[in-house]
Amino acid sequence: MKHLKYITLTLIVATLLGFSMFNGVEKSNKKHVCTNTWGFFGHKKINRMAVFTLPPELFPLYKKHIDFITDHSVDPDKRRYAVEGEAERHYIDIDHYVKPGEDPFDIMPKYWNDAVAKFTEDTLKAYGIIPWHLNTMLYRLTEAFKQKNLNRILRLSAEIGHYVGDAHVPLHTTENYNGQMTNQRGIHGFWESRLPELFSEDYDLFVGQASLMEKPLDVIWDIIKQSHYAVDSVLGFERELTKEFDSDRKYSFEQRGAVMMKTYSREFSDAYHLRLDNMVERRMYASILTIGDFWYTAWHNAGKPSIKEIMGEDFDPSYHEFVIDSSNLKKINSREHEN
Repeated sequence: MKHLKYITLTLIVATLLGFSMFNGVEKSNKKHVCTNTWGFFGHKKINRMAVFTLPPELFPLYKKHIDFITDHSVDPDKRRYAVEGEAERHYIDIDHYVKPGEDPFDIMPKYWNDAVAKFTEDTLKAYGIIPWHLNTMLYRLTEAFKQKNLNRILRLSAEIGHYVGDAHVPLHTTENYNGQMTNQRGIHGFWESRLPELFSEDYDLFVGQASLMEKPLDVIWDIIKQSHYAVDSVLGFERELTKEFDSDRKYSFEQRGAVMMKTYSREFSDAYHLRLDNMVERRMYASILTIGDFWYTAWHNAGKPSIKEIMGEDFDPSYHEFVIDSSNLKKINSREHEN
């Protein structure tokens, strides 16, 4: 019965998210619906590959539960419409805080309390809190390791993977998150879902071994900075190519089961992917390695508790199931590209 409830919930949320395995631009004759960060496909691939970054001491725990780490990488997206305060954990519109010519990373304080004092908590939440939420998640995972709480370790590890992946997406650092300000609606799902699904089989995603983060918050802000500095290229290259492609070459229709989907054509996707010069692969690569760094750092900072003892704890899959009143799902505001 618990599994049935969970499957039902997943179907409800997936429907509201407009999710399809192929993350197309839109259904034929339907209003455009944008897709989720990295898509379900991307998040699962990133989390799964992150397991292989772990050192021998930590690897057995995550390898044993690799399917859980993979499958639950998308839980934060499933909660966005049901849990107040979830949506803002996935992004930061860092350019909201600056005037033309200013560097947002000179303007925005690194520490939460300083940022609240400067901009107020309501403002920060309105424009995203992902860097500070990631820091909080690292603390929570460290505490879970100290407590040798297997269920919390696995849940927090899977969800950290999601937020780290989000932080590596350039369009999660700008108010123009779906090109809505520049007549480029749909670019969000194009960059983070369509391209990985078309090309990631050719990516080299074996990224080496995770390492200790001495100053995690500095690492987090560096990720945000790298993502944000790529925004101009993400938008600019698509804009340039659009001038070179007629609409009937830019888009195509693809049959996905019983639904005809309008999506970016393979020809346009090839050209955009080439123009980006492996940007998507680099951001996925960096996501995978950073997730491993987070997991390893939490375990290290917890005093390297015995993995054998942790693995000996009872694992209760039902602990990770949640039941949501579906009548509330549409009441929580969500950004356009996440609808």
